Amino acid sequence: MSDRRDFLRKTVMLGAGAAVVSRTELFGKEPELQQKKKITPEPLTGNTYPVEMGYIRAPARTPRKINIPDVEGYKALKGDFHIHTLFSDGHVMPYHRVRDAVDNGLDVISITDHFEYRPYFSQKGKWKLIDETGFNFNIWYDIGKAEADKAGLLLVRGGEITKSVMPPGHFNALFTTDNNAIFAAVDNWRDMLRVAHEQGAFLLWNHPGWEAPKSGGIEKGAPLVFTKEHEEAWKNGWLNGIEIFNSTSYYPVVSDWANERDLALFANSDIHATELEHYGLQNPLRPINILLCKDRTVESVKDAMFGKRMIAWAANTLWGRDPWMPTLFKACVSIKTISPGTLSLKNTSSLPINVTLGGVSFDLPENIERQVYIAEGVKQMTVTNWMMAMNKPLIVQV
Repeated sequence: MSDRRDFLRKTVMLGAGAAVVSRTELFGKEPELQQKKKITPEPLTGNTYPVEMGYIRAPARTPRKINIPDVEGYKALKGDFHIHTLFSDGHVMPYHRVRDAVDNGLDVISITDHFEYRPYFSQKGKWKLIDETGFNFNIWYDIGKAEADKAGLLLVRGGEITKSVMPPGHFNALFTTDNNAIFAAVDNWRDMLRVAHEQGAFLLWNHPGWEAPKSGGIEKGAPLVFTKEHEEAWKNGWLNGIEIFNSTSYYPVVSDWANERDLALFANSDIHATELEHYGLQNPLRPINILLCKDRTVESVKDAMFGKRMIAWAANTLWGRDPWMPTLFKACVSIKTISPGTLSLKNTSSLPINVTLGGVSFDLPENIERQVYIAEGVKQMTVTNWMMAMNKPLIVQV
């Protein structure tokens, strides 16, 4: 035992020297970020001693910056309004959703955990909670709000009404005042929508083209239709918006429904996994909603939603409606006549813009001026990735 004790004493007394040699052999010269306070050589007198492990610290990231100019006096806020945590079937806590939102350059989110499906934190879930907490359907907001306030992020109270049969399928209730009152009506989807509506909530039809017949989606291969149940909800004022993009799926016909019924269009993540697993870090193709708001408050976000001052953005494509889609383009792109037949175009935003002018297609990268030549008689250009309706891109006069 004395030989072993002498060996341990010598190892600890060497301390930093032994640790530095082993890391240098493996990784080369140690970066400044990896250097840690070394163990002070002391005689062995106790039972437990700290050991330097030489871990590699991940570099700090600067949050993504998304530049969008003001639009006729409105501020362009960026948001995601379909997000899950461990309080339903997500994989992380509200804190992580707040942190990821800030990292992605968002201004506002809503955590919309399921009312009916909570496999983890609930009375019947894997990790059971006491009665009072198990029935608290405001808990994800309450926990997330404290973190959002610290991070300077706006958080909207919300929840997902989750019916396993389609129709009606799934609805997000946004800007609720008490989620517990909505859950109290859980046996009837109409009552749940009515209670949410009476709270002043904005009601959103989620993933209308989701093929999951046992979980509230449509049958595989079935046509996408605006059902009589959704028509009923819309006529009652219980349907205010609809997802044209969800997670990684796009439902183009939804843009026609939005125009016909005056619905706001959404591109939401519906994220359950970690941001890294689902999209990767700061993925520019990630779904984002652009809201034209009077100021940076939850009340202004609600006003923008009900006023349909919204643009859905995902996978380098934008979907929107009159008058705000062309108005946003005008705010982002300057068009100047340099000489007869020569135009200068410059995109001052971070938004992806692809145009076709006189039979020639080209991108407008952020803050890059392009001079283009057009034939006599060409009066308009097509913004091919800004969609006003199904198969109908935005047309801009030049």
